Amino acid sequence: MKINLTAIAAIALAGTGLAGCDSPAEERAEERADAIEAQGEATADAMEDRADELDQTVDGVDSTAEQNLENKADAVRESADAKAEAVEEQAEKMAPQ
Repeated sequence: MKINLTAIAAIALAGTGLAGCDSPAEERAEERADAIEAQGEATADAMEDRADELDQTVDGVDSTAEQNLENKADAVRESADAKAEAVEEQAEKMAPQ
């Protein structure tokens, strides 16, 4: 099978052009959303690390304190995801159609 490199390059460039249709405001909102998610993830990971330190026995059973902190970490992660989603949705609403 003969491959036409010019056609492949044209298709790739067209796809790249379509992917970059976000306005600068949308791009900034996406960056803020990514930062919110990253901060939430880092906070939740730190909380989970502290939870693991509370119960160092590897027996498949979490202590109450460990489980409570794990639950709080999950809540932090979910909250950050929801905030990031709200930022992205707001940017989409404000974007010109």
